[in-house]
Amino acid sequence: MLFGCASNPTKPAVESKGIDSCDAEQILSEMTTEEKVAQLFIIVPEQISSDTKTKVSARFVKRLERYPVGGIILFARHIENPSQLRTFIADMQKASVIPLTLSIDEEGGCVARVARSEEFYLPKFESMGAVGETGDEENARGAGQIIGSYLISYGFTMDFAPVADVNTNPENIVIGTRAFGSDPELVARMDRAFLSGLHSTGVKGCIKHFPGHGDTKGDTHADYVAVTKNWDELKKCELIPFVKNFDITDSVMVAHVTCTAIDDTYPVSLSKKLVTDKLRGELGYKGLILTDALNMGAIEKNYGSAEAAVLAFEAGNDIVLMPDDFEKAYDGLLAAVNSGRISMERLNESVLRILKMKGF
Repeated sequence: MLFGCASNPTKPAVESKGIDSCDAEQILSEMTTEEKVAQLFIIVPEQISSDTKTKVSARFVKRLERYPVGGIILFARHIENPSQLRTFIADMQKASVIPLTLSIDEEGGCVARVARSEEFYLPKFESMGAVGETGDEENARGAGQIIGSYLISYGFTMDFAPVADVNTNPENIVIGTRAFGSDPELVARMDRAFLSGLHSTGVKGCIKHFPGHGDTKGDTHADYVAVTKNWDELKKCELIPFVKNFDITDSVMVAHVTCTAIDDTYPVSLSKKLVTDKLRGELGYKGLILTDALNMGAIEKNYGSAEAAVLAFEAGNDIVLMPDDFEKAYDGLLAAVNSGRISMERLNESVLRILKMKGF
């Protein structure tokens, strides 16, 4: 891929793996269909090359040319110490023509891949529930700023936080104190403050898990989980932290729960009724939308990787996160575009949104 948007028309704009002189529309116009489809994915590094877990291999560099994905997500297994992490992220960025979204789940509390590592001497938070109990938005803003400050220092560009779920079910086994509390207005204020803190460091954020995972008993990491509230009931509670932060968040992550009163066929992440008709249409959200990880039990046990990726994109998601089998998911989406099942206009819409999120 050669970009013609440099100041010198005889020289490609890709210089030292950088395309800073390009804008999103120009980059999009010069991408192949294969490159566009690859931008829709955020995956773990092993899904590019199995020998890349804590450092970049030559095979990873070569495979990234074949599959120039939009982003990489790291977990605790990818993190050894500060020096290794900085080098690992920097080397992955050097290997990618279009900058990667380097993401992580660093919520604070029990979900903190970096801070909970024994090799990192970083501030730790009891939980975001404990922060919420103070009722002081400055504490949430401070948490976002602290987390963002160390993430940006290692090279991360996006934090899949804060949790916007409202913890209303005491039997919930997956959200609990990851949420700021059980009052939707409080959660909305705390989410906004946390995002403000993140943004002050240059890290982008993500409110999750739309339309709300707080009033459930099951865990979508394992299998099917139902939400029985109807849309009007959701608007009175679960949706409040999302709607009140659409103007500040960089992205919304969609859950794998099934809202049986709205769409009893598909989980929300694969439901056009919920993602396109409700989130984009009725609620008017115009930003980036991504699925929760597609390798979770609620998806993996009921759909193949290719089918899940295509359904997720057709539902209205821009980014497909961690399909169980990346290559099958990529091939499935590419085939859907080439056959006309997914239009080029629809593909371009999401890729443009992704490029703009990256700063182009």
